[in-house]
Amino acid sequence: MFNPTNCLILSILLFAIGAYGVIAKRNILIMLMSVEIMLNAANLAFLTFARLYNDPTAHVFVLMNMAVAAAEVAVGLALLICVFRHKKSVDSTKLNLLKW
Repeated sequence: MFNPTNCLILSILLFAIGAYGVIAKRNILIMLMSVEIMLNAANLAFLTFARLYNDPTAHVFVLMNMAVAAAEVAVGLALLICVFRHKKSVDSTKLNLLKW
């Protein structure tokens, strides 16, 4: 039997783990993975409400969110590789490339 409360609790938990990873960690790769966890938490919440209200519109939003996540990963990893080649580190505290 479908229980939307459990799905939403899992979604909140995943989003909190992702937010902690973005805020507390300094490794850019872990930050990117944390953003992906947050996007997947939003997808889970969308699909929970889609099933709860029998509305297929949320599936379109999930597909768009997956496309945004794929583009974010491609651009983020490209930037990560460029930063690593330039700074020899993926520590976000060492990034001052945009400072004057």
